[in-house]
Amino acid sequence: MMQKLLLLGDEALALGAIDAGLSGIYAYPGTPSTEITEYVQHSKDAKVKGIRSNWSTNEKTAMEAALGMSYAGKRTMVCMKHVGLNVAADPFVNSSITGANGGIIIVAADDPSMHSSQNEQDSRFFGKFALMPILEPVNQQECYDMVHYGFDLSERYKVPVLLRITTRLAHSRAGVERRGVQREQNKLALPTNLRQFVLLPAIARKQYKTLLNNQIFFNKESEESAFNIYYEGADKKLGIITTGIAYNYLMENYPDRVVPYPVLKIGQYPMPYAQIEKICNECDEILVLEEGAPMVEEALKGFLHRGIKVKGRLDGTVPRDGELNPNIVAAALGMPVTEGSDIPAVVVNRPPVLCSGCPHTDSYLALNEALSSLEPGRVFSDIGCYTLGALKPLEAINSCVDMGASITMAKGAADAGMIPAVAVIGDGTFAHSGMTGLLDAVIDKSPITILILDNDTTGMTGGQNSSANGRIEAICIGLGVEEEHIKVLKPIRKYHDENVQIMKEELAYNGVSVIIPRRECIVAIDKRMREKAKLKSIAEKA
Repeated sequence: MMQKLLLLGDEALALGAIDAGLSGIYAYPGTPSTEITEYVQHSKDAKVKGIRSNWSTNEKTAMEAALGMSYAGKRTMVCMKHVGLNVAADPFVNSSITGANGGIIIVAADDPSMHSSQNEQDSRFFGKFALMPILEPVNQQECYDMVHYGFDLSERYKVPVLLRITTRLAHSRAGVERRGVQREQNKLALPTNLRQFVLLPAIARKQYKTLLNNQIFFNKESEESAFNIYYEGADKKLGIITTGIAYNYLMENYPDRVVPYPVLKIGQYPMPYAQIEKICNECDEILVLEEGAPMVEEALKGFLHRGIKVKGRLDGTVPRDGELNPNIVAAALGMPVTEGSDIPAVVVNRPPVLCSGCPHTDSYLALNEALSSLEPGRVFSDIGCYTLGALKPLEAINSCVDMGASITMAKGAADAGMIPAVAVIGDGTFAHSGMTGLLDAVIDKSPITILILDNDTTGMTGGQNSSANGRIEAICIGLGVEEEHIKVLKPIRKYHDENVQIMKEELAYNGVSVIIPRRECIVAIDKRMREKAKLKSIAEKA
């Protein structure tokens, strides 16, 4: 008998992987992908099976470790948000040429509308660029089922598989039927060709040809995939092509689940061109509904051999940016749009702010005062809770581009003559991608001051352990920062004047200085205290 569970899309992916014989999951926390790894970390089944699930330092190291587990013949999953795929791009693209041994699935969680991200990039383009199969589930059940299929597909063709989800699917719940029989983990087994993962040009050229030759099989898999479905429709004036979660928004406009037009639902790529040709030959116009960039729409315009009209994001039928929703789809179909009530005026907007008692607030107040005699606009920041320092009332930082950019941007500004230049980075982000920038600054003896805000956790994504915990000073010394210019502060109001003075002294130093304001995240403290109280209560009842 199948067990039915109420799961987030992220959780369905994780459970699918556990049940499909997963041996290890590798990831760096990033919304909306974080809960995949957390589910495995908290799973009793995963613990019994000895599934490896610790956080990696960044997405590149996660991708490479997963590739190593695949080399050893085990099934592995690597998870990241869309911008994390940029960090992992080098091993990701090369992995399609090395190929796989044990099955490997790369999950990229895209964030249309930029709820917690810097851009809206569509990870399907990365998969297409790498010439690897891509899966895109419609719902939580497909998340679960696609993982099983994806591992089989990966091992059948010895190639990694990209699985792309988006925010709404990652963070919404639905019933998922779990398979009754769980697959055993693969036994340790090295590649039959021990030169497979050696990408010397002579070997890489040969394996690239193999990858190209496999495209015909990837296309056949897509044409025959149970995730690519053609629904007949009586009204041929319009044909609708949908991908992933966009299919749900279409169906919400037809409560009886009967769409009068032919519909092609795409959940596996390369695109099923035979089915696309069928819908284009049958219909007068095509409407493309896809969450993210107009990848299918652009491909259609290049693929079609007759002048059929294609509507979607490119021609403005659907907005070019942001998430889709049932109303946007209704408007594209010329159907009535359901308008909700206006939000009452008594509800005031609440912009995001640092938590009350957050140590970053005191760090910024001290930094603002230390810089008050200088021209503003010289503080380069990074990605984390502390990015909120850009907003009122602090208005303390002037940049946030990508993980680790604060130190290297400050270095570049100093190279241009902006002295002093300041970088603000969190402890987790410093470990993720700030260390190499610090090494550059040390080598060039750049006159920059770096604040590594150490709150003992990766706060923005839910309080995961920081890879830099207890190691920051040793890392800085190892990279060549002079010990006398590594200062540790306690960012509380009581020590404000003392902290301002130390910052002023280091700002005046003509070289690399590192200031480490160190105080535990207030949310982490609260969480720890609640857990302690809960354990005490359980003990007392016992």
